Amino acid sequence: MKAKYIIGGVVIAAFVVFGAISFMQNNIAYVSAKVAEQTHRTVQVKGSWVKTMKTFYDPTTNTFHFYMVDDHHTILPVVLAGAKPNNFEIAPNIVAKGRYEDGVFQATNVLTKCPSKYQSKTGPEASTQQSASKSYN
Repeated sequence: MKAKYIIGGVVIAAFVVFGAISFMQNNIAYVSAKVAEQTHRTVQVKGSWVKTMKTFYDPTTNTFHFYMVDDHHTILPVVLAGAKPNNFEIAPNIVAKGRYEDGVFQATNVLTKCPSKYQSKTGPEASTQQSASKSYN
């Protein structure tokens, strides 16, 4: 009977350790561009695309090169492993996930924030739309 409890305890302990390790690997901090340059960990940097600086896709290496500026107005060169993300040109904000190496931010993933069309409308046009929808109901 004691062997069942020991085996059960070991299995539960293994799941707890596995869960903790998985959580720590997926818990990636948001940092500024300057902090990303100083750390060698995988981090996330929030900012926006600098449209006036060179942006291109290199098909030989399958990398997308661009510049982003963070909330502290620091410009960060980014190389994304892969093609340009969807809605990149119209996204007001982007989040780059990766690590700073060899003078550039090597991104493994770039998330584009949704444009304002998904935000609720306020002001005069919202009240006319609401009153129009009420008349049909």
